[in-house]
Amino acid sequence: MVTLKNLSVEDPEESGLPLLPEAKNIEQAAVTNGKTELRKFFISRETNLCLSLVLLLGCYSAVLIPAYLPKEQPVWENGSLQGRDTVLLNRSASLLARECRPGWCGERLRSAALCLRLPEIPVFLQEGRAEWAQPPPLGLQDSEERAARTLQTLPQRGPPPGLGGGGCSRCVVVGSGGVLLGSRLGGHIDQYDVIIRMNNAPVFGFERDAGSRTTIRLMYPEAAPQSPREYQNTAIVALVVFKSLDLEWLASVVTKESLGWWSKLWFWRNVVESVPLQPENFRILNPEVLHQTSLALQTYAKQQRKMVPTLGASAVVMALQLCDEVSLAGFGYDLQHPDAPLHYYESLRMDAMKSQVVHDVSAEKVFLRELVAAQVVTDLTGAL
Repeated sequence: MVTLKNLSVEDPEESGLPLLPEAKNIEQAAVTNGKTELRKFFISRETNLCLSLVLLLGCYSAVLIPAYLPKEQPVWENGSLQGRDTVLLNRSASLLARECRPGWCGERLRSAALCLRLPEIPVFLQEGRAEWAQPPPLGLQDSEERAARTLQTLPQRGPPPGLGGGGCSRCVVVGSGGVLLGSRLGGHIDQYDVIIRMNNAPVFGFERDAGSRTTIRLMYPEAAPQSPREYQNTAIVALVVFKSLDLEWLASVVTKESLGWWSKLWFWRNVVESVPLQPENFRILNPEVLHQTSLALQTYAKQQRKMVPTLGASAVVMALQLCDEVSLAGFGYDLQHPDAPLHYYESLRMDAMKSQVVHDVSAEKVFLRELVAAQVVTDLTGAL
């Protein structure tokens, strides 16, 4: 009861009088309607689960389906693939048809006065301890004893059979560049005396463009081909030592003894434990080849620093020491066109090279271009 100037107003809540039945019904209806509205606002668990699954599948489809749709394959701008095929094939055929010129690469290299000194050492590591001023991959500093032990497992350490016998030899270094795709150079590549490949670049399924046999495959453990068939028609597998542990891997492969689990942990990806070749088919690349390649590339680099060359550039320098004539196929990065295929055997695009910081591919391209311009080597695919 509230009293204002002799006036009294009775508070209904303080009143002891019961509510009318109609009022009770109205109040209950209001509560029921409120609960109903809340149920309508919040969906059921079953409906929520279904919608979540639909949204999840939709997101996965938006991401995955475009990756499997056919894409238009970009062409190289250094000459149309269609327009240059006949010219390049004819030039390659005429090169193979003429007599091999003994000592051609060495003579051209000396007359061109390029910043490349071919080391007067064996291409493959030989018996005997040497003092190395650089750690792997540019040397064997602090890994000499491990290298000596691995060499003991190799019955042969010289060049492949047929080289060094006094005859004239032709080499072709087959790069992994996308420019090789559609080149139809496979039959020409197979006619060379020495065919050099790098890492896991496949042969099986790409014989028409890349050839079918391999004389020397340069590789390190993490980049070794996983498929046993890629070692068919292969004369030599040559290890490129990037770290001391790589020597242990080679010894385990040659002797067929399993590599310890602790050693396996230090590889940045799973490595093959078996290579279907005989012990006499293995070699170790002399690190001085990479060292001299690195010194030559520093001349063309914008920033002077210790440079680790790609296996492609190192293979070219190795070929210049082994053979009288050297040709290149599948070399040349078209960095101006990021959608161009990076490799001939996968869908990776050219812009992937921008993320790597180990190699200076721009300096390597200038270096290889000068070799081509000086007629030290021949570019079969015309992308340099």
